[in-house]
Amino acid sequence: MKLVWSPERASKAYIDTVKSFKKFNESGVAELLSAMAAGWNAKFILESWSSGGLINTSVGLAVAARNTGGRHVCIVPDERSRLEYTKAMSEMGFSPEMVVGEAETEMARLEDLDFLVVDSKSKDFARVLRVAKLGSRGAVLACKNAWQRNVSGFRWNVVLERGTHVVRSVFLPVGKGLDIAYVGSKNGVATSSRVPRRWIKHVDQKSGEEHVFRE
Repeated sequence: MKLVWSPERASKAYIDTVKSFKKFNESGVAELLSAMAAGWNAKFILESWSSGGLINTSVGLAVAARNTGGRHVCIVPDERSRLEYTKAMSEMGFSPEMVVGEAETEMARLEDLDFLVVDSKSKDFARVLRVAKLGSRGAVLACKNAWQRNVSGFRWNVVLERGTHVVRSVFLPVGKGLDIAYVGSKNGVATSSRVPRRWIKHVDQKSGEEHVFRE
């Protein structure tokens, strides 16, 4: 199994998120991430948040989870953040699921993630990405507020666990920069490089020469 894109779910999540943000002047990042999470039919969406931060992204991810019937979890560092986050999300009509603790520690305890959002402004965002336990279907990883980090020479294959296959990545000028990577499934085409190679024999019809090479 691998993540399969659904334009219909993406469109619905995008529109639902836009409706949720009538009270805000702008967002952009939230709508895009919501559409992506829903479009890929994400079943376990994870992010982190701390006191004083905006909840736009959280609302978008919560909308996506409603559309996919999935789970949206937010890691918060302390009780103050938990109370503030709960209040803000409740006012938007959501009952969030939260985990209280250090992001890197709690991330390592959660498994089968297929959609993860981290904030590049956080000092530990690279360590959080490295310990993330992604699902067998593959996963979509997103770094928001990525302008400065992108300039510093960030590379997905450096911060992710060794052996993780990044199928493709893109940097989008949305909000303060959004860097997105799609990681291939463990059992699908995306990680076919892990499958033992075959020896193939080819005979040149004109010269009769035999050539042997590995696929």
